[in-house]
Amino acid sequence: MKKILSILLVIFMLSGGLWSTAPCTQVLAAQEDETWDLIKEAYIYTFPLVIVHATREKMTNTVEATSSQAPVNQFIHAGKLADANSTDVVTPNVDTVYSQVWLDLSEDAVVIEKPATDRYCSIQVIDAYTNCVTILGTGGDTAQACTYLFTGPDYDGEIPENMTQVAMPTNMGWLIVRTICNGEDDMENVAAIQSEMAAATLTQYETGSAPAEGTYDEEKNYVPLNYVLSLSPAEYFNLANQLMAENPPAEEDAEEIAALAAVNVGPGLTFDPSILGDEATENWTAMLSGLTAELSADTAQFQIQNGIWSCFGEPIGEFGTEYKYRALVALGGLGANPISVAMYLKTTVDSEGNRLTGEKSYVLHFDAEELPPVEEDGFWSVTIYDSETDLLIDNELDRYCINDRSEIQYNEDGSLDIYIQAAEENQDNWLPAGEGEFHLFLRVYLPSEEAVTGAWSAPSILCVDE
Repeated sequence: MKKILSILLVIFMLSGGLWSTAPCTQVLAAQEDETWDLIKEAYIYTFPLVIVHATREKMTNTVEATSSQAPVNQFIHAGKLADANSTDVVTPNVDTVYSQVWLDLSEDAVVIEKPATDRYCSIQVIDAYTNCVTILGTGGDTAQACTYLFTGPDYDGEIPENMTQVAMPTNMGWLIVRTICNGEDDMENVAAIQSEMAAATLTQYETGSAPAEGTYDEEKNYVPLNYVLSLSPAEYFNLANQLMAENPPAEEDAEEIAALAAVNVGPGLTFDPSILGDEATENWTAMLSGLTAELSADTAQFQIQNGIWSCFGEPIGEFGTEYKYRALVALGGLGANPISVAMYLKTTVDSEGNRLTGEKSYVLHFDAEELPPVEEDGFWSVTIYDSETDLLIDNELDRYCINDRSEIQYNEDGSLDIYIQAAEENQDNWLPAGEGEFHLFLRVYLPSEEAVTGAWSAPSILCVDE
C-alpha cells in the first residue's frame, strides 16, 4: 500500500502538482500588478500637489519681483495683456490682467490688501492640492477695500480687528487675482489698482519691515511640467511625501492615504523603489505616457457639452475625492476656476464637425436672445489660438479676441456675427486666423444658471466657403 502511494505521489509531482512553478509565478505577477495599480493611484493623487510645488519653485525663483516672478508672499503683477509674443503659458486669456501671490504659511500668517474697485477684480484662493478654498470679491460699484489675513493649518494667533481671516488647509497656497482690462488703453487704470494691492507677512505688516529678499537657483529655471515628468519614481514620491507632511491631506482623504501607505506613499514616509521590480523604468514610462488619455476617458462624465463646444464641469476647482479629475485638470488647466466663476468652452470644429482651419472662412453666429448669459459684473469673450502651439495668433491688428466690450457691430435684429478667417472681412467683427488649424475658447465669466445648466445654446460656427 505504501509503495502504491509513493508511486502516485511521484506521478502527481511530475504532472505539475506540488512542484509546479505556474501558481507561484501567477501569484507574483498578481502582486506586481497590484503594486503598480497602487503606484498609479498614488501618482494620480499626488500629482496636483507636486505640480503646484514645481510651479511655485519656478515662479518664486527670483531675488526681487518682476512681471512674471516674485519671492514667496509677494505680488507678481503682469504689466500688460497677453499678445502673440506671450509664451509663458498656453491659451492665455486677453480679458483680464493677472496678479499672483505664492503663499508660504509655515512660519507666519500673510496679510493681503485688496483695494476698492469699480470693476471685476477677483482673488481665487487655491490650496496645495489645487482645490479652490474661496473666491474673494468680483468687483462692482459696491466692492470695498479689504484686508485679509491668510493663516496656515497650525496658526493659533489672534486675528487683528481690521482683518478678515482666510483659514488655509495647507501651508502652501496660491492667490490668482484677475482684474478685467478693456484693452491696452485701459491698462493704466488696471496698473493703478495693482499698485494699491499689498502683501506682507503679519510680522512685516505689524513692524513695518521690508519684505525678505528672494534667491535665484539656476536649477529651478525649468518648465514645471517637464521637470515633474522627468523625476524618477523615488525622486517623485519622496518629494510628494515631504510635501504631504508640510501640507496635510484633507480629512476626507484619510481612506486614500491609508491605502497608499502600502507602497510607502504618504506624509513623511520614505519610498522604496525596489518594490517596483526589475522593469521599473519601462513600467513607469508606460504609465506616464498613457495617463492623460486614461484620465480623460475615466472623467468624461464631468465634461459639459453644448453643441460643438465643451468645457470642464463641476466639481472643477472643488474636487473633493475625485482625484482623477483633479489630476486631469492639473495637467491641462492648472489654477482653473470653479464653474460658478467662469466657464471656458472650447471647440476645434465647425458646426458640421470639420476641423477649423485658416484655409477656410467662418461665421460665428449668436442669435440675439442667445448671447452668453452672465450675472452682474459678468462678461464674455471669444479668443482664437493656433492649434499647434496653443498660443495667440500674430496678426496686423494685434487682435486675438472679440468680447462684449469690443467695438463690434450687431445686426439689426440684435444678433451678432463674428468673421473668422485669414483675410480681412468687416474689420470691426473680424477675428484674424492664421494659415493652419486653430481652436476657439468662449469664456463666460460669472455665468448665469442658464449657462451652467445648459439651457443656453452656445453659438454655431458656419463654414462659408463655397
